[in-house]
Amino acid sequence: MIAITLPDGSRREFEAPVSVGEVAASIGPGLAKAALAGKVDGKLVDTGFRIDRDVSLEIVTDKHPDALEVLRHSTAHLLAQAVQRLHPAAQVTIGPVIDNGFYYDFAFERPFTPEDLPAIEEEMKKIVKEAQPVSRSVKSRDEAVKFFKGIGEHYKAEIIESIPADEDLSLYSQGEFTDLCRGPHVPSTDKLRAFKLMKVAGAYWRGDHNNQMLSRIYGTAWLNDKELKAYLNQLEEAEKRDHRKIAKQQDLFHLQEEAPGLIFWHPKGWSIWQVVEQYMRKVYRDSGYDEVRCPQILDVTLWQKSGHWDNYKENMFFTESEKRTYALKPMNCPGHVQVFNHGLHSYRDLPIRYGEFGACHRNEPSGALHGILRVRGFTQDDGHVFCTEGQVEPEVTAFHQQAMKVYADFGFTDVQVKLALRPEPRLGDDATWDKAEDALRSALRSAGVEWEELPGEGAFYGPKIEYHLRDAIGRTWQLGTMQVDFMMPGRLGAEYVDEHSQKRHPVMLHRAIVGSMERFIGILIEHHAGQFPAWLAPVQAVVANITDAQADWVEQVRKSLADQGFRVQADLRNEKIGYKIREHTLQRVPYLLVVGDREKENGHVAVRSRGGEDLGSMPVSEFATRLRDENAA
Repeated sequence: MIAITLPDGSRREFEAPVSVGEVAASIGPGLAKAALAGKVDGKLVDTGFRIDRDVSLEIVTDKHPDALEVLRHSTAHLLAQAVQRLHPAAQVTIGPVIDNGFYYDFAFERPFTPEDLPAIEEEMKKIVKEAQPVSRSVKSRDEAVKFFKGIGEHYKAEIIESIPADEDLSLYSQGEFTDLCRGPHVPSTDKLRAFKLMKVAGAYWRGDHNNQMLSRIYGTAWLNDKELKAYLNQLEEAEKRDHRKIAKQQDLFHLQEEAPGLIFWHPKGWSIWQVVEQYMRKVYRDSGYDEVRCPQILDVTLWQKSGHWDNYKENMFFTESEKRTYALKPMNCPGHVQVFNHGLHSYRDLPIRYGEFGACHRNEPSGALHGILRVRGFTQDDGHVFCTEGQVEPEVTAFHQQAMKVYADFGFTDVQVKLALRPEPRLGDDATWDKAEDALRSALRSAGVEWEELPGEGAFYGPKIEYHLRDAIGRTWQLGTMQVDFMMPGRLGAEYVDEHSQKRHPVMLHRAIVGSMERFIGILIEHHAGQFPAWLAPVQAVVANITDAQADWVEQVRKSLADQGFRVQADLRNEKIGYKIREHTLQRVPYLLVVGDREKENGHVAVRSRGGEDLGSMPVSEFATRLRDENAA
């Protein structure tokens, strides 16, 4: 008998091997109809997968967390089949699942264009209506090469020829279309109902610019039309909030070809930067961190000792002087260890906390650069704590509380915590990683935090807690991290004297709350759609006159508020007041202070909010109190 254990703990027994689909049917016809795939002992499989031993089984329906991956994988094949129906000469190459969708690369006599997409999408819908069964077969490597060469798929044959000869390969077929794929896929094409083709792009075969340029078609796929519509609406809203567009409107920063991945900050953008930096500097002080500053370039021997050379050198910039090779720092941690090492420390001195607004450079591919969200030069609110093993838990707990307050102050209240575990490759042995991962789990438990675990996504020197923030339109951004590191202090010779007068290596905690300042500001721009709260806005108020007769009072008001530390500008242009109001509203200035003869005579300002609300006439001191209260909130 074959015993199959279901998620609710119940068991079903079968006398002979049985498919996932047959198990679903034995439970009920509704489940059989809804089944998209199965999960056998934690591994995703097709509904046609045959079970011949005792296993645990989950039936994957559209309620299952893995459903989207299966649907998107299958929709990629649907796209490829539709393309080849319309353009039989097109060869398929690769078609993976990506965030929110999928893509497929095609070799064709001409590049595909956006004008091609509607016809391809209609053909996909026709294949869905045909409800074609999807089947899996297995071939040896050489059989698969022969098959694909026989149908003119030379790119696919080239992929397979690079696979070891003793491996068996899975092929998936639906109607006239067959492709190499690990799967799993839905049982039939009528399961794919909510998708849209999004854009086209060029992509070199195997990512090598010496190879042929292929046509890449991107698509998105969802569980139902409601989710698809919500995603498309989110994209439309994201386009309106694009930080690059708002930066141009508000004159915050610019980028140019002579400095790819590097930013030219304008006065208003730098004002936002300074507000964020000074806020985070106060967090440093209030949390017991001493601020330090370390060199931008360091000899490569230090990066070799730290482990970055073996695990990160392809992402580093290098320079030479007097026959010595240096690297621009991609991270601040080795420098902070050098500060720690400059002196003898007792266990009584620990924890020692260093913070730095450290400028780093990473050699990101040009195709990955995106405004100020993905750059080559950036500054982190970086910090490192040198402590004993017993101090890890209280330090991590305190950091969690700091981070959550910071996120709330900047307007983020939906925060998910994730724990990224040991990757390949990595430093150290499994016992050390067990200790590091358990330390973070213990700290999260003591903070009363629920978390999700991410196997394989830790740093090469240690596991890390990640903070993922949801913005105003539902997108998720990974920001802060807390990493526990048992490796680097020993590799770089960091020591303290314990209570038994023995030298020991401290534990090193790597922490950042906003992460890259550039990226964080880009996220803030999009989260607030450029309508920053008054305490963060680059210009908090504009004082505008109605006629030249109020010019002197406007300047007095501006100077009075500026002397109190507020970011205020005067608008004395010879324009109608309605024009000025509209222009500064488009600039998303929080307050417009209008001055006419009556306001000048009474020593008042007429206050309008960014949203158009008339807050009435008030003394300058009363407005200053209002703005000061908002800054302190």
